[in-house]
Amino acid sequence: MNPLDYRCDTLVLGIGNLLWADEGFGIRALERLHAEWRFRPGVRLLDGGTQGLYLLPYVEGCRKLLILDAVDYGLAPGTLKVVRDDDVPAFMGAKKMSLHQTGFQEVLAVARLRGWAPEAITLIGCQPAVLEDYGGSLSDPVRARVPEALGLALDALYGWMARPERRMEPQGEDERITLDSLDMGVYEGQRPSAEMACRMGDGRFLGAGA
Repeated sequence: MNPLDYRCDTLVLGIGNLLWADEGFGIRALERLHAEWRFRPGVRLLDGGTQGLYLLPYVEGCRKLLILDAVDYGLAPGTLKVVRDDDVPAFMGAKKMSLHQTGFQEVLAVARLRGWAPEAITLIGCQPAVLEDYGGSLSDPVRARVPEALGLALDALYGWMARPERRMEPQGEDERITLDSLDMGVYEGQRPSAEMACRMGDGRFLGAGA
C-alpha cells in the first residue's frame, strides 16, 4: 500500500479477538458504530483485530486516534472507563489479557519513538466478564454496555469535528468492515452448544467420569 493511503485525520480502531468472548468488545462496538453512523471524509474505521505492529502505519498516519477495546481495569464486569492522551499506553499494558494488548502497547511506543505526535488519543475500554470461552460471544454485562460505549465514542468524534450522521439506509454488503461469517447474528446462530463443542473440556479425557 502507498504510504499516503494510510493517512487520515481520525482513526477509529477496534481491537481484540472475536473468538474469545468479551475480548471481542472492541470489534463489536466498532461494527455497531459503522453500521449505524457515517462520518466526514478523513475519518477511517478499522477492524484492527490482533494485528499488533501491522497497525503501525495506520496509527502513524492519523492525527487523532480513538480506540475501542476490552481492558482489565480491575473493576466490576461491564464497567466502561475512558482514558485519554498520555495515560492510554499505561492502561493498554497494565494488566495484559492477551498478546494483542502487548502488541498494541508496542505500536504506540514505536510510533512515538518514530516522531508520531497525535493531537488526541482516547481509549474507551470495557471491563470483561468472560474471557476463557473459545468461540463465545459477548457476555450479558459487556453486551449491555455497547450502546453506552457508542455514545462515548460519538461524543469524542463530535468534539473532533468528525460530523457523525446516522445512516438512513442499512450499510451495503461492500461496506462491511468484518467478514460476513463473523456478523454477530451469524456467529451466534451457528455456534454449537457447550456439550457438543466440549468448550469446557471433555470428562472422558479429564477423568471426571472415573
